[in-house]
Amino acid sequence: MNTSSPPRRIVFTEKQKVTIEEFSLPAPDPGEIRVRTEYSLMSTGTENIVFNRLFDPGTHWDQWVKYPFYPGYCAVGTVESDGEQFKAGDKVVLRGGHRSRANVDEKSCFPLPAGIPEDLAPWFALAKIGFQGARAASYKLGDRVMIIGAGPIGQMSLRWAKAAGAASITVVDSVPDRLALATRGGATSVISSPIGEARETILLCNNNRLPNIVVDSTGHPQVLNAALGLTETLGKVVLIGDTGQPGNQSLTFDVVSRGLTIVGAHDCLVTEEWNNRTITQLFFNLVADGRFSLDGLNTHIFRPEDHERAYETANRERAKTMGILFNWKTNS
Repeated sequence: MNTSSPPRRIVFTEKQKVTIEEFSLPAPDPGEIRVRTEYSLMSTGTENIVFNRLFDPGTHWDQWVKYPFYPGYCAVGTVESDGEQFKAGDKVVLRGGHRSRANVDEKSCFPLPAGIPEDLAPWFALAKIGFQGARAASYKLGDRVMIIGAGPIGQMSLRWAKAAGAASITVVDSVPDRLALATRGGATSVISSPIGEARETILLCNNNRLPNIVVDSTGHPQVLNAALGLTETLGKVVLIGDTGQPGNQSLTFDVVSRGLTIVGAHDCLVTEEWNNRTITQLFFNLVADGRFSLDGLNTHIFRPEDHERAYETANRERAKTMGILFNWKTNS
């Protein structure tokens, strides 16, 4: 480990252009600790939208994405400077970008529990996003749930539905490999099909009933229309996939004629009871006792130097990817 090398970070310099740069890192401010990154996890949905600028002018995406843009927000690392809560050598998870080192607010870090592998720990942040969808869904024992999309957020969403006691969890995606991971994560039935063609199979999987809760994890603007038609009367549709093209979403007659509820969920919607710390603790507790499986979710690991190939893989081979990690351990 070369601890004297300058810190480095991945940066989008413009649309579909990614590089890695060295940067200066001052001494930590009061209340901060320095963390050496071990792994950072790509949020493929968010980062692909940003990388390709798949959003309309005037959206919150457009206001957020300015160049240079520094992607990533899921990491695990080793503390290098003593703080009040953490000491040098402690392992922590943090909301941080793809960079070899960072000075971070100590209160934003969480201890990595013993027994949780370092390469799986960064999933805590995507799990939190899935939890916000579960909270918006207000699951009850016996619910019939359908998750549209079996990407990273869909995988997290179905695992929360299982932990909450849903009677059935149907996952719909057109990629068979993703559905295999959904089954391992607790889905009671999986359907390999575009959502617009899945109605009869959905009914078959639920004793001729539609799900009473439908979660759209895709962020695809056309999915809402289909989701509304596949939700039971007086049911609920949860939008957790944050589309970059909200103007292309549309309502159907189902909303009024069948009394549907549409509710949004977002990473930032924390409360005094459910916040970054309490959700992270719950996630790690469920992982530790086997109620929240992460088995098989990591599919690709890249060195930071291979950043171009990493994003090319995320874009061109999306169907073959799930968890894409950057391994900073050998050259941080």
